[in-house]
Amino acid sequence: MKVRAEISLYPLKTTELSSPVGEFCRILQAQGLEVQIGPMSSSVSGECKDIFKAVQEAFEQLAAKYQVVLTGKISNACPPS
Repeated sequence: MKVRAEISLYPLKTTELSSPVGEFCRILQAQGLEVQIGPMSSSVSGECKDIFKAVQEAFEQLAAKYQVVLTGKISNACPPS
């Protein structure tokens, strides 16, 4: 099933925000997902199972290096672009 997700990653206790967020998005893209980076969140489109798997992998990799907060919404009612 195709879905769209709105995901926000918030690195904590660091002044460098763009590196962790960029790394998170690159991990999602490497899994074949379409990622559109916005000022407050990223839009991710793809197969539901692929999004869940990629988000888990990306979160685990970033959480091993940084303290982070991840928020997200996933919808099957918003058509992927």
